[in-house]
Amino acid sequence: MNLPGAAGLATSAVIAATPLVYAALGELVAERAGVLNLGVEGMLGVGAVAGFAVAMTSGSLILGFLAAAAAGAMLASLFALLTLSWQTNQVATGLALTLFGGGLSAFAGRNFVGMPIARVPALLLHLDAFVYVSLGLCALVAWTLGRTSLGLRIRAVGEAPAVAHALGLPVMRIRWLALLFGGAMSGLGGAYLSTAVTPMWVEGLSGGRGWIALALVVFGTWRPWRVLGGAYLFGLVTVLQLYGQGFGIPLPGEFLSMLPYLVTILVLVVICRDPRRILLNRPASLGQSFDGGH
Repeated sequence: MNLPGAAGLATSAVIAATPLVYAALGELVAERAGVLNLGVEGMLGVGAVAGFAVAMTSGSLILGFLAAAAAGAMLASLFALLTLSWQTNQVATGLALTLFGGGLSAFAGRNFVGMPIARVPALLLHLDAFVYVSLGLCALVAWTLGRTSLGLRIRAVGEAPAVAHALGLPVMRIRWLALLFGGAMSGLGGAYLSTAVTPMWVEGLSGGRGWIALALVVFGTWRPWRVLGGAYLFGLVTVLQLYGQGFGIPLPGEFLSMLPYLVTILVLVVICRDPRRILLNRPASLGQSFDGGH
C-alpha cells in the first residue's frame, strides 16, 4: 500500500472537515447573536439519523438533507423555547440538549444500525456538491455578517441587546432565527457525516464533533473564514491519524485516535493566551439572558 498523494490527502481532509464547517458556521451565527448553544453535538446526531433514514427510504439525498436540516432546526427550537422564552440557563440547557439529542438519535436509528447507503457522488476535484455548498455558505455568512444590514442587526443584538431593543430591533426574533439557522446547519453537518464521511448509521456517529465545532468558533475568533481554516486543519489531523494507524506507526492506537482532539486543545490554549484577540471579537452579551422584549 502506498501513501496517498498530496491531492488525495487534501481531498480526504476536506471531506472529514465538512460536517464541522456546517455545524461551526451555524453556531457562529447563533453566538454572534449572543446565544451560546452547547447542544451542537445533539443536533448533529439527530441530523445524522434523520438524513440517513430519509435518504435511504426515499432514495433521495436532497430529501435526506432537507429532513436533517428540519430535524436540527426542531431541536434548536426547543432550545430557543427554553432559553429565550422561558429564560433557562443556556449552558445547562445546551448540555441537556446534547444528552437528549444523543438518546433521541439512538432510539430513532435503532432499525438502521449498520445499514450501508450509497456515498454522495463526487464531482469536481473528487469532491461532492455538499462540500461546495459549505464553501458557499461560509462566503454567504461572512458577507451577511460583515456587509449587510441583517448582519449589523445580528451583531448589535449580540453585543448589546438592551440597546438594540431600545433602538427598536426585535431582539428575541433575531435570536430565535439565529438559533434555528444554527440548528439547521448542524443538521446538515450530521447528514453529511452519515451519507458522505461514513455512509452508514451507527449510534454515536457524531463522535464528539459537536464539541469540536464549538471549539472552532473560538479558534476562529468568531470569523467565518478562520472557522473554515480551523475545520480544515482538524480534518487534516484526523486523516493523518487514520493513515498513521493504517501504516502501523509504533504508537498506541488510543494516542493516535485522540491526536485530533489534542491538537485542537493545544491550538485553543495558544489562542487564549492572547485575551485581547478573544475579547476583541467575542460578542459582549454571549450567554447572557435578555427578557426586555417581553
